[in-house]
Amino acid sequence: MDHATTRATIIPEIVRLISAEYNISEKEALDKFYTSATGASYADDETGLYGQSALYVFGLFREEFDHRED
Repeated sequence: MDHATTRATIIPEIVRLISAEYNISEKEALDKFYTSATGASYADDETGLYGQSALYVFGLFREEFDHRED
């Protein structure tokens, strides 16, 4: 499976996890993910993050999101 296909199958689960954790819509969760550093790293083939589980990537996102500067 190529990287784009792998991401396409895992992103919906990451978005569902974010949506449930923060009680926000899936659209808002997707926006938050794609504008995060975690989302940027996930999109970058060089990081290898695309090969990690949805729970692992969600954990990285949650750590980033919960510790962001407001």
